[in-house]
Amino acid sequence: MTDPMVRQPYSPAGREPANLADILERVLDRGIIIAGDIRVNLLDIELLTIKLRLIIASVDTARELGIDWWEHDPWLTGKNQDLLEENRRLRDRLAVVEESLAPRQALEAEADPPRRRAREAEEPDE
Repeated sequence: MTDPMVRQPYSPAGREPANLADILERVLDRGIIIAGDIRVNLLDIELLTIKLRLIIASVDTARELGIDWWEHDPWLTGKNQDLLEENRRLRDRLAVVEESLAPRQALEAEADPPRRRAREAEEPDE
């Protein structure tokens, strides 16, 4: 016999109460999607729209849905060093190209009076 003074947890339809671990397991197994938009309007003029999309799922469930962006993101996979190195090489190549074009651009500016006048206007008088 149960003590009437001890409060029993509410259980709809006679089911046992689910604990947090069970709920989390169900959510991760099936996944949950939360979507919403935030709009800021002033006098019927839309100033800002923020679209929020949140998916909570296990990695396996996400892969089944075709979601695997974290496997290709260079900042998450540690491949960002490759991108930084490629960026440095491209900047070096661009500097070489700009240096090789500088004499040609100077000659074209001398031959074109409007450019020469514009360049002379930019240079400070000594």
